[in-house]
Order: sequence, then structure tokens, then C-alpha cells
Amino acid sequence: MAVDHKDIEQVAEELKQRFEEFKATNDQRLEGIVQQKAALAGQVETLNAKLTELDNIKTSLENELKEIKRPNGGNKNISEHKAAFARFIRKGDETGLTELEQKAMQIGVDADGGHALPEELNRDILSALRDEVVMRQECTVITVGTPEWKKLVNEGGISSGWVGEIEDRPETSTPKLSVLTPVWGEIYGNPHASQTMLDDAFFNVESFITSELATEFAEKEETALTIGDGDKKPKGFLSYATDDKKDKDRDWGKLQIITAKAATISADDIISLIYSLRKPYRAGAKFMLNGQSLLAVRLLKDDKGNYIWQPGLQAGQPSSLSGFAIAENEQMPDIGDGSGKAPIAFGNFKRGFYIFDRIGIRVLRDPYTKKPFIGFYTTKRVGSMLNDSNAIKLLAVTATAAKKS
Repeated sequence: MAVDHKDIEQVAEELKQRFEEFKATNDQRLEGIVQQKAALAGQVETLNAKLTELDNIKTSLENELKEIKRPNGGNKNISEHKAAFARFIRKGDETGLTELEQKAMQIGVDADGGHALPEELNRDILSALRDEVVMRQECTVITVGTPEWKKLVNEGGISSGWVGEIEDRPETSTPKLSVLTPVWGEIYGNPHASQTMLDDAFFNVESFITSELATEFAEKEETALTIGDGDKKPKGFLSYATDDKKDKDRDWGKLQIITAKAATISADDIISLIYSLRKPYRAGAKFMLNGQSLLAVRLLKDDKGNYIWQPGLQAGQPSSLSGFAIAENEQMPDIGDGSGKAPIAFGNFKRGFYIFDRIGIRVLRDPYTKKPFIGFYTTKRVGSMLNDSNAIKLLAVTATAAKKS
């Protein structure tokens, strides 16, 4: 059934009603007598979870409404490559496939490393990953043809000033330059299909490959890009060094971390986190946290008694925390989980963190290992890089505070 604006409006209306019910119940809990608090706490928790469910449904409907299928542009080489790859998947026929890969993708391919997915399937998998992996939605994603990608950055800025039209130009100070390079890793998947499935003309091989690989890759990518240690995998943004100093005093490449003032996170901590990010970065900034943390911040009020979380009640309007959108990433740590990593991040992730895809997902057909099933051993190169350490801020709860909460 096709999605339209009425479906979104209905969900938004229920979201509004549930939020009003949530506020009223939570206010009763806060003001109620001891005997009532336990019962009301359960109701608040249920309503809190329902708000998350409705918020996610609304976002999914909005994404479905604006989804547009992209044509392949009528490129003959791409079409021929796709047809040849389908023969390879179904029958193991590699005739002319290597040559078609080179023409369609215009890149060199390894002689013994399997075959590159056709451009359309490659793109479909990356699109599916973008739908599944929050980090891909929020950060800058760059496709490259070589792992030797580098970026030169100036850590301190170049001295400048005003001069008259005919005055001498004073020499500027020497900039402090650093070379940034991605941390790379290779992710693999190995979906299996029977030959009977592959012989069935009605079996959609492309959909099978896309859905199976997206499922296998998604969770591992989300984990690596959030908390990965950089060992044979991308380095997650939470694994970079931190410091509590402000931007002008902190070493380049370290993220600023703010520590909650009390045993639990408060509305004041959220405001402090927001304004630790300088104004040029705030346009497009978002919060990133997991579901447990989202339930916690939804209970917070400002000094005027207003809830700082507000639902998005119009199509295209996301729910917000103190006026900024929220990206829910389940790989972010729980509050007080003892991992030592911050449970809440705030920043302009597009400017702060880059994700790299090496062009060409590769497939090796294996009809021998698990007969009568045929395996499709698939590898994909993914990299990551902290691009601007001033663009992302972290909010932590100390181990001592967590024990008290």
C-alpha cells in the first residue's frame, strides 16, 4: 500500500496525544505520594517506549514517501556487466566478465580476488546500508578508488590581518599542518543459496544479494564506526582521544568531553553540551545517543518546567532535544555502563567524521565448501577518519556518578 501524507499526519496526531499523556503522567509521578510513584513510574516507562515507537514509525513513513528509484542511465557497459554477473551468480559462467567489469567500472580488478559487483548492485547495497546504519546517514560518506586517500589540514589557522593598499605585507606565521588518513578495514559476508534457488527464473538474485549482504554488513559497520578500535576495522569516533579543554586550548585530534555535574544527566548538562559547540558548527548539529539514553533525556525539564524533548508533529519535522534533531544509534553506550565511553554526543557529524567506501564490492563464488549450497564470499573495504575534532562534543557520566544514580 502506498504511503501518503495522511498516514504521516495520523501517526503525528497519535504521537502528539501520547506525548500529552506522557507529560501528564510523569508530572503526576513527580508530584505524587510515595505509594503512587511506583505505579506511575511503570506507566511513564510504557508511554516513553510508545513515543519512541511512534517517532520511528513517522520517520520510516517519511523516508518511504520520498524514496525515489534511480535509473542506470542507459549505459550499455553497465547493462552488459549486470547481465554477465547474473550468469556468473546463477551458473558460475565467468565468460567475458573481467573485461566487462573494467569497461563498466573503469577501474582495475584483481585477477584472483573474485568479481566486482555491477555498479547498480553496488549502489543498492550502499543505499541499503545507509538506511540501516545511522552513522552513514549522519556522517560524510566518500567513495574512493584507492586506500591512499589523504587530506592536509591546518591545525591552528594561518595568521592574517588588514593592510593598506600600498603597505608592505607582513610575513604570516607558519601554519601547523597535519596529514589525515583514513583507518581502513575489510568487512566480509558469506550468504548461501541452493542451486535450485539459483535455477529458478523467478528467484530474484539481485534482491537476494542486496538484502543478505546489507543485513550482514549493517550491524558490524555501525559498531565499528561508533566504537571500533581501528584494529582490522575502521576507528569509531568514540575511540578517539578526549580532553575537557576548549577548542583553542585542546590538542587537534582530541574530542572535547563534558562531564555531567551530578549523579544523573540534567537539562543543564544538555545545554552545556550544546554551547560547548561553537556557533559555526551548530547549523546541522544533532544529538547522537541510544534508546536507553533517549528514554532518560525525555524526562528532563528546563528551569521553567518545560520538557526539553519535543515530538515532531509535522511531516518532515523530526523530534528534537532542546531544539536540535536526534540520531538514535544503538551502538552508543548506555548511561553508566562502565565502558568509559560517553553515552551522548552532540555535533555536526557531516563536518566531524568521514566514512570511506573503496569502490568495488567483490564476490567469490564457492560451490564446494557447503554442498549443495553455493556461497558468495563477499568483501568490502571501509574506512573512517575524524575530520574535524572541533565539530563533535561528548557528554559523559563519571563512574562515581553512575553508581549513585
